[in-house]
Amino acid sequence: MPNRLVVALAYDRLSTFEFGIAVEIFGLPRPEMGPDWYRFAVCAVEPGPLRATGGFRIMADGGLELLEQADTIVIPGWRGAFAEPVPPVLVEALRQAHARGARLMSICSGVFALAATGLLSGRRATTHWHYVEQLSQAYPDIRVEPDVLYVDEGRLLTSAGSAAGIDLCLHVVRADFGPEIANRLARRLVVPPHREGGQAQFVERPVPPAREGARFAPLFDRMRARLAQEQPIAALAAEAGMSTRTFLRRFKAATGLPPGEWLLAERLIRARELLETTRHSVEDIAGATGFGSAAALRHHFRTRLGTSPAAYRSRFAREPLTGAGTAPS
Repeated sequence: MPNRLVVALAYDRLSTFEFGIAVEIFGLPRPEMGPDWYRFAVCAVEPGPLRATGGFRIMADGGLELLEQADTIVIPGWRGAFAEPVPPVLVEALRQAHARGARLMSICSGVFALAATGLLSGRRATTHWHYVEQLSQAYPDIRVEPDVLYVDEGRLLTSAGSAAGIDLCLHVVRADFGPEIANRLARRLVVPPHREGGQAQFVERPVPPAREGARFAPLFDRMRARLAQEQPIAALAAEAGMSTRTFLRRFKAATGLPPGEWLLAERLIRARELLETTRHSVEDIAGATGFGSAAALRHHFRTRLGTSPAAYRSRFAREPLTGAGTAPS
């Protein structure tokens, strides 16, 4: 990235939290991240004064001319979502920025401003679950993903509800600077270093009752420790001291996923770690993570991550890589 200027849009009745995410990720000085960290500016969509939710007033760095210089443009949640028209001058400025090569990313209802440009036509996108139906009705040519955290369509990125914007921003940092820097930033923010874009936006019961937590926490650790092995549902239920039917119900209530889907997500996480940090072959990594074959691992990478293991490694591998001759565990 020769130009690391990130520009966040500001407008009257600004969505404070979503705007704050952009400032926190891209706008704070972070000398510990090295000399090439992002530069940041705030673009006023309209003349001031600009008021944000909660009584704040925004002092912007400039107007829409800033978008002509930006490498990345962040669109916070749009006021009124689908009910508030997007100014034509903003629509045109976003189109021109994208044509020039800028990356456009929306948080929550900011997708409505991005959708107004027509750039999402025929592409995948997401938004907060509360707005999914409205987005689908207003823009039927967009392939709306209703139950994911974020969608990466190259230079067009969209995220679900507010906190999912953090996941999307960390995903961008990961692509720009690599996993080590993204993980370090996540630690500073005290958030998980990486949540899959395809993860559900919400689960039925995020925190299980204490009696279930006592049973499931050790089981989760054991399941992660033996990813290479078959883990039949009946055996897992017996370990948890539950009937199969009760186990399936409580597992999904606690995680938002059936056991098989949860295991698949954990196997992909471990496979990514090995691709990032070792030179082990794709076949060896597939065996170590429970996929059985390189073909199966490639299939799930393509389905879930939209890429191949080899392409993922070339993009995210840390230097120097280790473990060239030892089978992964």
